[in-house]
Amino acid sequence: MTDGDFGLLSPVSASPAVAALTGDRAVVATILDVEASWAAVLEEADLVAAGSAALVAQAASPEHYDVASVAERAQGGGNPVIPLLSDLRARVKSLDSAGIGAASAVHSSLTSQDVLDSALMLLASRTLSALLLEVKGTTTALAGLAAEHSDTLCVGRSLTQHALPYTFGLRAAQWFHGVAASSQRLASLELPVQFGGAGGTLASGARLTAGSPETPFRLADSLAGKLGLAPATAPWHTNRLAVTALGDGLAALVDSFGKIAADVLFLSRPEVGELGEPLAVGRGVSSAMPQKQNPVLSVLIRSAALQVPGLASQLHLAAATFNDERPDGAWHAEWPALRQLLALALGAAGHLRELTEGLRVFPEAMRRNLDISGPLLLSEGVMAAVAPLLGEDGKQKLQGVVDETLTVPAGEEAATYRKLLREAVPAEKLSDSDLEALLDPANYLGEAAEISQRILAAYPDFAGSSTKGATRG
Repeated sequence: MTDGDFGLLSPVSASPAVAALTGDRAVVATILDVEASWAAVLEEADLVAAGSAALVAQAASPEHYDVASVAERAQGGGNPVIPLLSDLRARVKSLDSAGIGAASAVHSSLTSQDVLDSALMLLASRTLSALLLEVKGTTTALAGLAAEHSDTLCVGRSLTQHALPYTFGLRAAQWFHGVAASSQRLASLELPVQFGGAGGTLASGARLTAGSPETPFRLADSLAGKLGLAPATAPWHTNRLAVTALGDGLAALVDSFGKIAADVLFLSRPEVGELGEPLAVGRGVSSAMPQKQNPVLSVLIRSAALQVPGLASQLHLAAATFNDERPDGAWHAEWPALRQLLALALGAAGHLRELTEGLRVFPEAMRRNLDISGPLLLSEGVMAAVAPLLGEDGKQKLQGVVDETLTVPAGEEAATYRKLLREAVPAEKLSDSDLEALLDPANYLGEAAEISQRILAAYPDFAGSSTKGATRG
């Protein structure tokens, strides 16, 4: 964020912690880190005067630079590296009292895209570290919910309608699955250093290292090591897979956040009442209706999930239109989209962690809603078990029972279905106790418990050791 942009209209990411990692000052800091690290690489290779790296590092402290001025002057060359380099060189010269020529170590043989691409990869790396820490809190909480509520009955819904008996433990495990799988994918991404020089041929780097045992490739690998980035096989000025893969990984993660938020928003409606967001003073307030307790954490997470796909798409659009050996606008279009993706993902991750760690679960309401459909919810299982007992037209007879039940007034379905089913199936073929067992939702959960266990076992690094679950209402 700039000094004048505090995220007023983006509350999901309006956080000092998010701004510290993705804001304008963070971008300036990573650009300066790349330049300082490059100077250290050159000095270690005896390609610049001894002592140059220390002076560049001293000059590269972000607090010395006017971010607003850099941003305004970036219009002159089309990117922020150019004006920042001017300021950096001037500061290095002012510190070089011994006259060793340390300013020559700044940006030597690099081009603006080398620095800004590497800086944005570094920005992403630092943001992902914080993001995955938040995610670990969320997945630990979800694993706890899955374990605590493995036997908590609820209704599974399909196309908005009651479908089959379900458990809240399995629902939490499936939430866990989405977050853990997408986080694992994101964590596995390589964020490469960029190098190539003005035209991507390393011509200036080759000239710089002429007569030296070093090569431009070894220098680039050393820079990657200092920055904690992956080495690159070759310059990738117009091959944007590193950027689009990062965008896709962030989008997939926030997609999983959005799924949870959408479910909580529905399940916390007063007429459903199965879940509640954590309570906090001042949270969920309305400007006009004092009685309201809005599920604002889920609202903010959902807002991020609705924005992220378009930003990831912007990265692909830019990548598909990179022309020549250095592009004329597509590269520039990446920057705000990538940074906003990082900010939204990190902001949403913090809200989701708070949501899941304090989620209130109401098993009684889950059972009440399950009982709305009553034994009709078991009609699939009844059909499979009972139809063979009734001969060739068994399925037709049982479908008739369901059809007739659906015509009765609301509230009478459960009793009607039991009565008609009992009349359709002779007691000698199915005892009353066996019939009641068929109509017990706890007996028609399939492999729900095993599915949950398999999901958690597949991602042990994300499940944690905590059994802390939800606060029961």
